[in-house]
Amino acid sequence: MLKRERHAYILHQINLRNKVLSADLSLDINVSDDTIRRDLHELAEAGKLIKVHGGALSTAFHSGHLAKRDVYSYTQKRMIAQKAASLIRDGMFVLTGGGTTIIEMARALPQHLHATFITGSIPVIFEYMNHPTIEVIAIGGKVSKNSKITVGLEAISRIRGIRADLCFLGINAINLENGVSDNDWDVVQIKKAMVESSQKLVCLTIAEKINSQQPIQVCEHADIDILITERSPDDPLLKPYKEAGIQVL
Repeated sequence: MLKRERHAYILHQINLRNKVLSADLSLDINVSDDTIRRDLHELAEAGKLIKVHGGALSTAFHSGHLAKRDVYSYTQKRMIAQKAASLIRDGMFVLTGGGTTIIEMARALPQHLHATFITGSIPVIFEYMNHPTIEVIAIGGKVSKNSKITVGLEAISRIRGIRADLCFLGINAINLENGVSDNDWDVVQIKKAMVESSQKLVCLTIAEKINSQQPIQVCEHADIDILITERSPDDPLLKPYKEAGIQVL
């Protein structure tokens, strides 16, 4: 694979998942760790990503307020967000993770909604605070600089004390064999606690992440109540998930 092809692949993975690990890229592209380190360094020098220990982060998600032009697959994520927001009713307690799709869901909430939203995501908290009638509860704990979400034992303990009506998770990968998966150990532990503390689990993802897998499992597919993508529920890509008992929107 030529350098420009490697760079294009790396940037696509960054846009898709907001974070990449050097070890995963090395395996995917079948090049040495040193080659990946040089690629990441060059892309960071060009301002196209943020190089961190063990991998890289998206500049868009870590540059403050997200504009439409900065969000990968913005139109699709907006569609997903609107579907997700339609599930929320007055009086509900709603537990949410972080990520660009959840941010769009926060922006899509009806102006007269009266509900309580609980999250440890710093960017999402700011979006919820702009809403005139919802209550916002911030989950305390150590803040992961990579994901901008609270992690660790304190955050997990607080989540376990919650019984939410709905849990909304923006996900990085899903398939029927391994369920939902991610590549950040600390964030996965938070997501596991969120799944356990909610009556219903709603997973949000662009269709491009369907039938993909990351190294660390979040939950089995049987734990998912509702799966929301930008596609029609009748799309052939989603048929196996419907057949597995998941409601698809």
